[in-house]
Amino acid sequence: MDFYRDDPMVLRCLGWRRMPDVSTVSRRLREMDAKAYQKARALNVELVWDRLTLEGFTTLTFDFDGSVNSTKSRATEGTAVGYNKSKGERSYYPLFATVAQTGQVVDVLHRPGNVHDSNGAAELISEVLATARKRAPRTRLEARLDSAHFSEETCLGLAELRIEFSISVPFERFPELKARIENRSRWHAIDETWSYFEESWTPKSWAYRFRIVVYRQRERRPRRGALQLDIFYPVEHEFSYKAVITNKSESAEAVLGFHNGRGAQENVFGELKSMQQMDYIPTRRLVGNQIFMMAGILGHNLTRELQMIAHAPERGTTRKRAQRWIFEKLDTIRGRIIQRAGRLTSPSGKLTLTMSANPTVAHELTHVLEALDAA
Repeated sequence: MDFYRDDPMVLRCLGWRRMPDVSTVSRRLREMDAKAYQKARALNVELVWDRLTLEGFTTLTFDFDGSVNSTKSRATEGTAVGYNKSKGERSYYPLFATVAQTGQVVDVLHRPGNVHDSNGAAELISEVLATARKRAPRTRLEARLDSAHFSEETCLGLAELRIEFSISVPFERFPELKARIENRSRWHAIDETWSYFEESWTPKSWAYRFRIVVYRQRERRPRRGALQLDIFYPVEHEFSYKAVITNKSESAEAVLGFHNGRGAQENVFGELKSMQQMDYIPTRRLVGNQIFMMAGILGHNLTRELQMIAHAPERGTTRKRAQRWIFEKLDTIRGRIIQRAGRLTSPSGKLTLTMSANPTVAHELTHVLEALDAA
């Protein structure tokens, strides 16, 4: 805010005569209440679904995962000491629901940092997917979750909503399944790296049986011990394993590609934190921090919205459910269009922005403005 305090374009876009002090904004955030946060959250849900409905996707894929927002040990309302890279730091641990096709955050559940990944997740997952089924009744809906959400209740709930899902199986917690994987001798090859087998096992307490596929990945690991010659770098091939429970009827290779696509959600978290300052904690009040986080999410989603309005999708539905557009990051958009030298003048009383005659910038800027006008 201090850097943009005297920028006439920013003030004009916001409809302000002057920029408020940072302390004023922090004070306003502290004065917010839970109702304000829930309204901002509902607004975000509505904006995202307006775009998804307009696009008319034949497939929508939802990913659910949490991300840590640390307070750097400050005593802040609603935080707790939980999983952090730095031991003893207090944090929040919000759970995000993102849609893979656009990389937007559909909804979020704000939580303290000491909760398990599944805490409150069932309600958020049910709410998001029930809304999806209502807003897109003819669309193929999919969900991807990590092992924290492995339960019969979750699997049955998704199946009842006619959601195709894949969930990581925490086979380390089940000695019987772990022994079956360790004793398995026959694996079906997918390629030089991956192989698999299908398992009929389910926990004894489960009344319903779902498909479980176990995968093995060949990895190149340095050989331990002293090396005989410096010019050689001996490696040994070892394996890492993963198990996936699913109701999909596709091939094991297709299920693997689909489930591995979950990794794209980490890129969304990275962009939210680096471009939208989502991990910044501005106040010691819980609601103020929730509003600030939601502002970052809205900024991210609207940046994606702008690009979807201005450009047609560049991909179809891929095996990993990659984003349909090749999105530019916010700092790229800032550098190419927003943070450019210009001059505001008023010839004949008409406010005019004059910029350098760069044909590429002129083409992109006029294209975006025309697309927005048409929309």
